[in-house]
Amino acid sequence: MEPSATLGPQGVTLQATPGGGRFTLSGTKLFVQDAHTADAVVVAARTGGTGGEDGVSLFLVPRDTRGLEVKLLPTMDQTRKLCEVTLTSVTAGGDALLGAAGAGWKPLARVLDRATVALCAEMCGGAQKVLEMTVEYAKIRQAFGRPIGSYQGVKHRAADMLVDVENSKSITYYAAWAMDEGAAEGPLAVSMAKAYVSDAYRRVAAAGIQLHGGIGFTWEHDLHLYFKRAKGSEFTFGDATYHRERVAQLVNL
Repeated sequence: MEPSATLGPQGVTLQATPGGGRFTLSGTKLFVQDAHTADAVVVAARTGGTGGEDGVSLFLVPRDTRGLEVKLLPTMDQTRKLCEVTLTSVTAGGDALLGAAGAGWKPLARVLDRATVALCAEMCGGAQKVLEMTVEYAKIRQAFGRPIGSYQGVKHRAADMLVDVENSKSITYYAAWAMDEGAAEGPLAVSMAKAYVSDAYRRVAAAGIQLHGGIGFTWEHDLHLYFKRAKGSEFTFGDATYHRERVAQLVNL
């Protein structure tokens, strides 16, 4: 993502100017995961076109290249490191170009879709863990002489969490299958999954904290880590609103 916060090919504005068999790259990328530990970064840059898919090129740039600066960003989820990557007149040789010039968006889109499915799978795992932790706590936490899990209100919340978890798994499995098989509906399945799982994981994490009561809000309890990861993952590779709009476009609504 760039400072415009625009997803899709229109958001690629970092310039790669050709000359003398080389390219000069200038611009900024935001929220690049673990860039501070990477040996090299793949940079999407614009070598032409009018802002659409045509003209996006991919470059492999070593992290120690002169003019490339990586800065850690403050994040809510402190267990996932995100960086700002700034390229100031970075010189990349012709061998740094991955594939054909101006034809980088399609392979990049495929990688992003697969990464989005992988993120959905991680989110499913997080939601499942929150559910397990909450159910276990509801069995042992006593209130008015009985476990809180015996109260109907708590049972209803736990049941809602289970529905969210199971639905998230199902839609993620389908998206993973569609991408693995190269099915035509792959991108549609990916956006359906990300839209649903983004909301579901956030709901499950929030319900888990509420059902844990006061202890769920403490720094010493692990639940806050899951909630922060849910919120961070919700916006990674596009939030639910973005993917619902993408679904609408893909089905020609």
